[in-house]
Amino acid sequence: MKTIAFIPVRGGSKSIPKKNIKEFCGKPLVYWTVRAAQESDLIDEVIVATDSLEIKLVVDSFAFSKCRVYERSKENAQDYSSTESVIIEYLNHTSYAKKDQFVLIQATSPFLRAYDITSGIKQLRASGSDSLLSGSLVKRFFWSIEGQTLNYDYKNRPRRQDFKGTYIENGAFYVNTVNNILKTRNRLSGKIEIYRMPEYTMTEIDEPDDWIIAEFLMKKHILKKTKKKIKLFISDVDGVMTDAGMYYSESGDELKKFNTHDGMAFKLLRDVGIKTGIITSENTKIVEQRAKKLKVDYLYQGKEHDGKLAAAQSICKEIGVDLDEVAYIGDDINCFDLLSKVGYAACPQNALKKIKEVQGIIHLSKNGGQGAVREFVSILMDNSYM
Repeated sequence: MKTIAFIPVRGGSKSIPKKNIKEFCGKPLVYWTVRAAQESDLIDEVIVATDSLEIKLVVDSFAFSKCRVYERSKENAQDYSSTESVIIEYLNHTSYAKKDQFVLIQATSPFLRAYDITSGIKQLRASGSDSLLSGSLVKRFFWSIEGQTLNYDYKNRPRRQDFKGTYIENGAFYVNTVNNILKTRNRLSGKIEIYRMPEYTMTEIDEPDDWIIAEFLMKKHILKKTKKKIKLFISDVDGVMTDAGMYYSESGDELKKFNTHDGMAFKLLRDVGIKTGIITSENTKIVEQRAKKLKVDYLYQGKEHDGKLAAAQSICKEIGVDLDEVAYIGDDINCFDLLSKVGYAACPQNALKKIKEVQGIIHLSKNGGQGAVREFVSILMDNSYM
């Protein structure tokens, strides 16, 4: 099965002239989404569909190995042309297999990153659903034009912390199969999954004011995190390096099950000069022995909630690094404070819902004890964060 990323860009934007190649945070706007698709391990081809020779030359200058430009027809590059029209045009001119996956990406959503694409595709494949779209969870109260509430009861107005909120399409990417798209002539069909992205990603660039806001958000949430290299990697233990199970021998000794792939992750970090640490709320000889075997630089046990954050800050002070140069993986409520402060945060697939809601956190595909630490380290290395 092949997976194709498809990025349609027109040359005739009126609200922001030459929008798709206008410099955004130091690069042409379209660069950011092409790079995200290029860096996703699950994308085989990146197709930029444009009617503009100028855009083609700019995209070619990126020299991304997976990327090529498709010359879309003038008919499907008008102000009134739908995105679906150019998708159907392209698919009718190619010979993909019906089961091949097709990822529609919109260049006006520069917050998209490679791991979002990869995670979204994995989520769809694991779910058994037919298609997927990216969205942001917003806790706002919506009303119809007719004056009817759409997502809450105004007579029983909920507190924000108790409000489930509503998903809004952020326009970043959509995943479907070639067959479904040709059959329904729509980017979405059948049973639909939603891949969650942070709330700030719902800002799309359609008007000049959007551009100003988006650049600010890009610098705050994306470039800030990629600006500094990781100098310290920290992991929780139970539910991250283990499956969170409690095992006991006949004599009553407590046992824990660790994963050798995670052990290799610590070696890879050590080989490139990254300091490592373990911070856990437990206090056991088993963890002490595991830390010794992994040759971690720092071990803090018996740390809860802000104690984990304080421990990480203590390490940072000792080695002279900032928290935004720290990567941390955790899964439970006592990891929340530290996950919210570090530059690179991740959680296993089976982490608590509250942990998954940490802004900007990477949702891993593996559960705790099944190589989640190794997966996180691989993502960091693949994206040159070290």
